[in-house]
Amino acid sequence: MAALTHQEPIVIIVGAGPAGLATAACLKKFSIPNLLLEKEDCHSPMWKKYSYDRLHLHLAKQFCQLPHIPLPSSSPTYVPKKEFIQYLDDYVSYFDITPLYKRRVESAKFEESTGKWYVKVRNGNSGEVEEYSSKFLVVATGEASYPFIPEVPGLESFKGEAIHSTQYKNGEKFKGKSVLVVGCGNSGMEIALDLADHGANTSIIVRSKIHLISREMGYLGLVLLKYKVAVTVVDTIMVMLSKLIYGDISKYYGVKRPEEGPFTCKLKYGKYPVFDVGTHGKIKSGEIQVLPAMTVIRGNDVVLENGKCHQFDAIVFATGFKRTTHKWLRGDDYLLNEDGLPKQEFPQHWKGKNGLYCVGLSRTGLYGIAFDAQNIATHINSLLCITNPSFISLVEGKVS
Repeated sequence: MAALTHQEPIVIIVGAGPAGLATAACLKKFSIPNLLLEKEDCHSPMWKKYSYDRLHLHLAKQFCQLPHIPLPSSSPTYVPKKEFIQYLDDYVSYFDITPLYKRRVESAKFEESTGKWYVKVRNGNSGEVEEYSSKFLVVATGEASYPFIPEVPGLESFKGEAIHSTQYKNGEKFKGKSVLVVGCGNSGMEIALDLADHGANTSIIVRSKIHLISREMGYLGLVLLKYKVAVTVVDTIMVMLSKLIYGDISKYYGVKRPEEGPFTCKLKYGKYPVFDVGTHGKIKSGEIQVLPAMTVIRGNDVVLENGKCHQFDAIVFATGFKRTTHKWLRGDDYLLNEDGLPKQEFPQHWKGKNGLYCVGLSRTGLYGIAFDAQNIATHINSLLCITNPSFISLVEGKVS
C-alpha cells in the first residue's frame, strides 16, 4: 500500500497536448497517479500558440472529442479554434490536470533491474536537470512536434519574410503582397485561402498527388467506417464523389489523385486528404495560382522546376513536422520507428514493451487519441490490479 501512495508517479506522460490530456484524464478515472511533462509554457501549445486564426476542426465534432467529456451541443459541427481551445481549458479544469510546464525531456531509459523508467528533464525556468521515475511511460508528443522547413538552395538569400505555417496567424499584413505557400496539405491550402481572402497575390506549390474531398464527404466516410464498411468500399465511394464534385483535378493542380484511396493513404502513410473549405474555387477562378516545385531561390526570385522564375515578398512553408523521440527515448526497439511513429499498424500500435505506450501517433487524429488514451489507461489499470490486488480496494475507496 505504501508504494501506491508514494510521491513517485505510477505513470509519466510526455506531452500535454490533447493526447497527453486525454491520457491523464483516463488515468484519473482509475485513480492512477501520473505526472504530465510539457516542454512549452501551456497545455495544447499547437492549438494555443502555433495555429492560424481561421482554423476549424476538419472533422465533425463527434469524431474529435476527448474521452468522458463531449464537445458542447451548442458548438457548430466543425468547431472553430477558439471554441476548441475553450473546450481543452474546461477539460483540464474538470479533471484537475496539472502539467509540469517548461520541462523538456532529454532522456528516458528503462532499467531492467528495477523495472522502472528513468526520465531526465531540463527545467526551462531554472536550467537544471530534474529526474523522475515511474513504472509506465506514455509518449504523447504528437504527430506535429517540431516544425520542418526543407533545405532549399538559396533560401538564406531570400530578402522577404520566410516563415513556417506555425508562425502564420492571418493574412492581414500580406495584403497586396506576393506570397508563396509551399505545401498542399490542409494547412497550406487553408493558409492560401486566407491569404487570398485578405487580398494577397497568392501562389501555392503543389508537388504531391492529392485527394480532394469536402468536409461532408469526410463525415460520410467516417460514419461508414464506424459501421464496419470496408475501407476499400469507402475509398471507392469517396473517389467517385470527388470526381463528381471536382472533376479532373489535374487540370487545376497539375497532379492526379493517388492510386490508393483517401482513407487507405491516411492509415498507411499518415497522409490526410485535402478538405476543401473554399480553396478549390479560388484556384479555379485564378485567384490562387498553382505552381510546381521550386529548385532554387535567388534574392526575391524563386526558380521553379519548369524553369520559370517568380518574385515573392513572403514565403510560408506549410511543410509539416518532424519528431525527435528517437533522440531521447532509450531502449525501445519495438514500439516507435526513427520518425517517432508506431511500427505496428492501427489498432495494435499503442502498446510497447516494459510499460511503454504511445498515444496520438496512429495518424487517426483526435478520434485516434480518444481510442489510445482509453486503451492505455484500461491496460495499465488491469496490470496494477493483477500485480497488486490491494490497488482495487484503493481505487474503489477513492471512487466511492
